[in-house]
Amino acid sequence: MTDALLPLLDRIAAALERLSPPPPSADAIAAEHHAFVWLAQAGRLQPVDRVDGVALPLLQGIDRQRDLVLDNTRRFARGLPANNVMLWGARGTGKSSLVKAAHAAALADGGSLALVEIQRDDLSSLPVLLDLLRGQERRFLLFCDDLSFEREDADYKALKSVLDGGIRGRPANVLFYATSNRRHLMPRDMIENEQSTAVNRGEAVEEKISLSDRFGLWIGFHNIDQPTFLRMVEGYAADRVLPIETAELHRAAIEWSITRGARSGRVAWQFIEDISGRRGIPPSGS
Repeated sequence: MTDALLPLLDRIAAALERLSPPPPSADAIAAEHHAFVWLAQAGRLQPVDRVDGVALPLLQGIDRQRDLVLDNTRRFARGLPANNVMLWGARGTGKSSLVKAAHAAALADGGSLALVEIQRDDLSSLPVLLDLLRGQERRFLLFCDDLSFEREDADYKALKSVLDGGIRGRPANVLFYATSNRRHLMPRDMIENEQSTAVNRGEAVEEKISLSDRFGLWIGFHNIDQPTFLRMVEGYAADRVLPIETAELHRAAIEWSITRGARSGRVAWQFIEDISGRRGIPPSGS
């Protein structure tokens, strides 16, 4: 009975395969969308219709970081030399928001730049992704959020090879941006352990921090003070058109930051989301 069903099942499978549309090529995707997610297991790019981000003017307290990232991104979008970028530092300080905002600004300037998000666990597939993008007319900004390593695994070595260029070299139309809470991408205790057990302590440490050195721009983000936090809150409140007096807004924002035990752009945004919801104010553009 089973043997008799096999030809039928083969025909059904073949029919379903013919009905399924093939995944779009890199050329077709690049022409229609500005952002993608890299699906490593499928070996293709998935288009993103709308990038979830914050407008560049709303990013407060990171003026120097903003200018560096924006200038580098705009130059790359125009076909000029630019550097791979590592944005490291405190949580919630706007690192990933700045990358997405800089990409949007480059697009607004008329640049032909696509943002491609790649997960940290998929970094070992970078050579496959680069082969897909190599030779394309469009420029691609690869973005890995919250990058860190517990050891020198395959993903670590793949990224190191890409940043170095390897024998084939990094494609001229591809740049790599990453964010991390760790300055050197690896835990401090791991680096210190290597230093204490190695025959040559200096060489051991150099090897562990060599990956971060391969980013041409290495930009730090730090905890903010209360005046900067309140400027962030005011900016978000103005964008949301919140009907609230400044003194009351400040008082509620300070109380919120105390309960959260932190002051950051993320905490400011979460506060605005909370107070907007309680007052029945919809998001901007709704």
